[in-house]
Amino acid sequence: MFNSLNPLVHSLTPPLKLSSSLFFISVPKPSNLFARALKPATDNFSLSYSPGSPSNQLSLAHSLQSETLEILEWASVCKQLSALASTALGFSAEQEAHIPVGRSKEESQKLLDQTTAAVDAITMAGSTPSDFSAIENVSDILSSAVSGKLLSINELCAVRRTLNAAKGLFEKLKGLALSADCSDRYLPLLEILDDCDYLVELEKMIGLCIDCKLSIIVDTASEDLEIIRSERKSNMENLDSLLKEVSTQIFKAGGIDSPLVTKRRARMCVGVRATHKHLLPGCIVLDVSSSGATYFVEPKEAVELNNMEVRLSNAERAEEIGILSFLTSEIAKSETPIMYLLDKVLEVDLAFARAAYALQMNGVCPIFSSKDCQDLDSGGASLATSVDIEGLQHPLLLEQSLKNLSDVLASSSRNHLSSDDINGLKMISGSLSGRASDFPVPIDIKIGCGTRVVVISGPNTGGKTASMKALGLASLMSKAGMYLPAKNHPKLPWFDLVLADIGDHQSLEQNLSTFSGHISRICNILEVASKESLVLIDEIGSGTDPSEGVALSASILLYLKGRVNLAVVTTHYADLSRLKEKDNQFENAAMEFCLETLQPTYRILWGSTGDSNALSIAKLIGFNQRIIERAQKWVERLMPEKQQERKGLLYRSLIEERGRLEAQTKMAASLHSDIMDLYREIQDEAEDLDKRRRALMAKETLQVQKEVMTAKSQMESVLNEFDNQLKTAGADQLNLLIRKSEAAIASVIKAHCPDDDLLVSETSTASYTPQPGEQVHLKRLGDKLATVVETPGDDGTVLVQYGKIKVRLKKNDIRAVPSIKKNPMTNSAPRLKQQSRTGETESGEVAYGPVIQTSKNTVDLRGMRVEEASDLLDMVISARQSQSVLFVIHGMGTGVVKERALEILKNHPRVAKYEQESPMNYGCTVAYIK
Repeated sequence: MFNSLNPLVHSLTPPLKLSSSLFFISVPKPSNLFARALKPATDNFSLSYSPGSPSNQLSLAHSLQSETLEILEWASVCKQLSALASTALGFSAEQEAHIPVGRSKEESQKLLDQTTAAVDAITMAGSTPSDFSAIENVSDILSSAVSGKLLSINELCAVRRTLNAAKGLFEKLKGLALSADCSDRYLPLLEILDDCDYLVELEKMIGLCIDCKLSIIVDTASEDLEIIRSERKSNMENLDSLLKEVSTQIFKAGGIDSPLVTKRRARMCVGVRATHKHLLPGCIVLDVSSSGATYFVEPKEAVELNNMEVRLSNAERAEEIGILSFLTSEIAKSETPIMYLLDKVLEVDLAFARAAYALQMNGVCPIFSSKDCQDLDSGGASLATSVDIEGLQHPLLLEQSLKNLSDVLASSSRNHLSSDDINGLKMISGSLSGRASDFPVPIDIKIGCGTRVVVISGPNTGGKTASMKALGLASLMSKAGMYLPAKNHPKLPWFDLVLADIGDHQSLEQNLSTFSGHISRICNILEVASKESLVLIDEIGSGTDPSEGVALSASILLYLKGRVNLAVVTTHYADLSRLKEKDNQFENAAMEFCLETLQPTYRILWGSTGDSNALSIAKLIGFNQRIIERAQKWVERLMPEKQQERKGLLYRSLIEERGRLEAQTKMAASLHSDIMDLYREIQDEAEDLDKRRRALMAKETLQVQKEVMTAKSQMESVLNEFDNQLKTAGADQLNLLIRKSEAAIASVIKAHCPDDDLLVSETSTASYTPQPGEQVHLKRLGDKLATVVETPGDDGTVLVQYGKIKVRLKKNDIRAVPSIKKNPMTNSAPRLKQQSRTGETESGEVAYGPVIQTSKNTVDLRGMRVEEASDLLDMVISARQSQSVLFVIHGMGTGVVKERALEILKNHPRVAKYEQESPMNYGCTVAYIK
C-alpha cells in the first residue's frame, strides 16, 4: 500500500544528537522534563551527598529543604515568573515551582548567563524577540503514538507546528546574534538550541501529506490515494449523471413532484411515488418515507456504479488510515528527539521569563564570590567580603508595591496631568503602599569572608526576620539564574543548601512544645548542613529559661561556625553579641530603631548591637504608664553597670548625627535635581526659539512677497488702463490722463509703504537707550512685547526677557514702545532669592524657587466647565510638591472659571499665597504651594 507514498515519506530522519543539560537532561525514555513534573519542587535543588550517604539522611535533607522553601515562600516567587512565560510548558513549570536550579556554581552561572543574554535580546528588540505561541505541549500526543494509538490529523498538525516553531525560534535567535555588534552576547541562548534535532524531514513529511489549514489528507500523499480519489470522482460523476437523468424521467412521467437524487444506506438513489414504482422495473427499494408515499429506490442501472463507489470509498479510507499510521509510527520513532527539543525550548522560554522579571523588578545580575579570601591586611584580617548586597528588597513585598503603584498611576493617566503632577501623585500613592521608592525598605548586607556566624539583634517588628528571609530568597534566586532586586553588583556565595528555622514549630500530634519543635529542627539542620550551606535561625534559644537558652544558643553557634559556610541568627540575648569579642568569625548586626518616633526604620546597622526596645514598643502600643514605669525600675535594678546607659546615649547621638547628615544630603540632591530639570527645560525652550524665529521670518517674507505681487498687479492695472485711454483720448486730455495715472500709482505706493511714524522711529533707534523694566518691541518676532532686564552694554547689546526666555539682542533689533504703552514689569519679573540650607531666604521667607512658567508647573483651565475645572485644580494642587509654584491659566471669558479658581486658591490649605494676573500674564494667576 505504501509503495506509492511520496518519496519524502520514505526518507529517514538524521541521527539524533543528544547532550547533557545543566538541568533538563534528556534520556531515551521518559523525557526528564515531564518526568520531573511529577516530582516535588525540592528535587530541583541539589543536595551535597555522595551516593553512599545513608538514605535516611538524604530523606531528612529533602524534608528540611522542602520546609525551607515553604518558609521562604519560594513557590510565590516562581508564580511571579509564570505570568511572564510565553508557552504553556513554561507557565506550568513555573506555577509548580519546577524551574531549573543549578546543582553547582558553574551550572548556576550558566543560568545567569542565559538570563543576561535574554535581557540583552529584549532590550535590543523592545520585547521578547521570538514568538513562542505556536509551540504546543505535544507530550500526550507522543505518548499516544508510542502506545500505538492512531494519531488524528489535528494531532499530527500540532506536532508539525511545534517543530516548525522551534526551528523558527532558533533561526530568529541566530539572526539576532548576527545583527548584533557582539554575537557572543547571545551565545548562551544559542547553545541551548544548537545541538537540537529539529526533524525537518518529519515536518516536511507531515506537510506534504496533510493540509493543516483544511485538516485533510491531500491527494498527493500517495500515488494509490491519488488514483483512488481520481477513479472515485469519475465514478461519482457517472453515477450522479445517471441518477439525474432517471429522476428527470420520473418527474416528467408524474412520478415525483420534482427531481430528487439522494443517499440512503450509503448508496445513491432517487425518489419516486409509491404509486409510480412501476416506472423503474427491477429497482431496489432502499428506504420509505415516514408517510409511506415516497420510495427511495436504486435503479438497476446504478447498482454497479454504487458498488464501485462503496469499494473506492473503503479503499480511500484504508489508504488514509495507512498514511496516518505511517506518520504516527514516524513520530513514535522520533519521541526522544522531540521531547529533548521541548526541554530545550522550555529552557529558552524560562530564560526569557527570568529576563522579563529582571527588567520588571529593575534587577541586577549577582556575582558568586570565591571560597577563598585573598585580601588580608597586615594583621591577618580579611578585607574582602563574601556577601556584599546593597539595596536588597524582598521580591514578594516589592511586587506588591509595584502593583499598588501601577494602579495609582493607571487611574491618574486618565486625567490630563503633566509629568510633574504625576510625580506628585506618586508621592500621594505612598499612603496606600508606602513610598514607591522606599517600600520595601532596601537593606544592605555586607559580611566579610572570614565571618561564619552573624548575630542580628534589635526590637520586635524591626525587620530581622524579613531581612533574613530576603537573604535566603536572594540565595535561591541566584542559584536559579534570576536577577536580584538590588543595586550595583551584588555578591554572595553559592550555597548547596539553604536551611531555615523560622516560625513556631509546635505540634500537638508529635507532642512537641514550641521550644521542643525549635530545638528538634535545629538538631536536624546540624545533621545535614555542609561546608557550603546557608543556615537561617530565627530567635535562637527562645522559649525556655533565658540563662539556659543563652548557654545552648552559644554552644550551637560555636558548633555551626566550623561546619557551614554562613549562619545568620536573630536573638534578643545580649550575651550572644559578645561572642564577637572573643572570635573574629562572628559578626554583629542590629536593626535600627528611631527613638524619636518609637518606630523601626527596617535598616541593618552592621557591627552594632541593638536593644530590644521592649518598653518603648509597649508604650507605643498603649500599655498603662504605671506598668511601663515599674518595668523601667526593674530594668535599672537588673542592669549591672551604668555603662550601658552611656553606651545608649552615645548610640543615640550617633544615630541623630547620621540622620541630620542624611537629611542634608537628600535636600542637596533634591535641590540639584530641581535645578537640573529647570535648566534642561529652559535650554530646550531656548533651542526652540530659533526655530520659531525662522518660521516667523519665513511667514513675514511670504507676506512681503504677497504685498509686492499685489502692488505690482495694481500698478500694471493702472498702466493698462492708461494705455487703453491713451488710444481714444484727444490732445487736450493727455495731461489730465497723465496726472490721473500718476496719482493712482502714488496711492498704490503709499498703501504699501511703512508709516512715517515707523520711519521716524527707525531713524531714531541709534539715539534710543532702553532702561531696565521698560517694554520694547522685538522686530524679528513680529513686534512682540518684551521687557528690558539690563541696560545696554559696551558691545551695544541689550538683555531682554520674552515670556520665559531671556535673550541678548542688538539695539537695532528692538524698537521703543510709545510712552502710553511703557509699563515697568515689577510684578512679573522673575524673582530669584538666595536659598539657605534650611530652605529659607535671607529675609526669613520660605523660598519657592524661581517663578518661571514651564509646561510642568502650569495647569490650563480654559474651555472647561466650572465643576471640571474645580476638580482638576484641586487635584493638581494636592499633587504638587512642597515649596513650589503653580501657574493657573483661567483666561478672561465670562470670569466664572476665574472666580472659582481664585476661591479655591484662597481657601485651599496647601496654598500659602497667590498673585493675580499681571500685564505679562493676562488670565494667569501664580500660586505658591506650602
